[in-house]
Amino acid sequence: MTDDVTVPPSSPPSSPPSSPPSPPAGGQPAAPAGFAPSVELRQALADVRAQVAKAVVGQDAAVSGLVIALLCRGHVLLEGVPGVAKTLLVRTLAASLQLETKRVQFTPDLMPGDVTGSLVYDARTAQFSFRAGPVFTNLLLADEINRTPPKTQSSLLEAMEERQVSVDGEPRRLPDPFLVIATQNPVEYEGTYPLPEAQLDRFLLKLTLPLPEREDEVEVLARHAAGFDPRDLAAAGVRPVADQAVLDRARAEVARVQVAREVLGYAVDVCRGTRRSPSLSLGVSPRGATALLATARAWAWLSGRAYVTPDDVKALAHPTLRHRVQLRAEAELEGVTAETVLDTVLASVPVPR
Repeated sequence: MTDDVTVPPSSPPSSPPSSPPSPPAGGQPAAPAGFAPSVELRQALADVRAQVAKAVVGQDAAVSGLVIALLCRGHVLLEGVPGVAKTLLVRTLAASLQLETKRVQFTPDLMPGDVTGSLVYDARTAQFSFRAGPVFTNLLLADEINRTPPKTQSSLLEAMEERQVSVDGEPRRLPDPFLVIATQNPVEYEGTYPLPEAQLDRFLLKLTLPLPEREDEVEVLARHAAGFDPRDLAAAGVRPVADQAVLDRARAEVARVQVAREVLGYAVDVCRGTRRSPSLSLGVSPRGATALLATARAWAWLSGRAYVTPDDVKALAHPTLRHRVQLRAEAELEGVTAETVLDTVLASVPVPR
């Protein structure tokens, strides 16, 4: 099992990695009477992955993570070197879901008003009017968010948590769905402002976009040689296959997915295990535990089940928790990573049966 969620790109997932075909004995709740995850809705979201695959090669795990974030009304931190199709991924996802998307390039001189909007004086009416910023969209791509000062980074906090912005004391609601997809370059930190733990904790998932495998990279070049233009998604065959109504119905079904108390306890024990790790100075907070519950329920629903298993929790532990822990300096010097710590915790926590 890889660190990120992986699913077949052309069909809805039948089960998460290592998931048993039937619920384990001892504690799985009965599904609500008459409730079963809709095949139609799951197929619609599988079609979204298929549409994204027409433009983006070899990033199926990231696509699945973004779909989970939309189902959970969460936000995503994307980490990858330049040139692995982060912007193209977001644009294609928005096109396949009929959602609006905007991109903000975060720079050291970017001001909070450049993101949220500001009051502008209209000389014709002698009044101030509000000019909405790029945050008023469905999918906001915050490119290289760690290149802007903390003052501007914090301007996103209210938007991410409250789904509104306040200008001149007046709150203004953001559209629904609203998803912040922030990117970071993992290899270049000179001149950057690392996100504080309080802001990192606001992101539901941290997804890594690795460099493609050789065959995937050959396919990328083959598409470009055949005339693929990343600025013309329609020519690549990308078309809308779902919309906000599909997302709303899917979210309602995810909320009906049942979780046994034993599985709740397992998720809590995993999070508490990070707080006891000698390699960490900061473990997962209760907010992180609720995020793990939310993503596991969405993954169970995508897998066609009306209940969560411990394997669902395991499958989402890395992308949900990796950015919520902080390594001790001595552990970093020894080569310990957040991934290895989470692997150790998952191996040490007893799995309910």
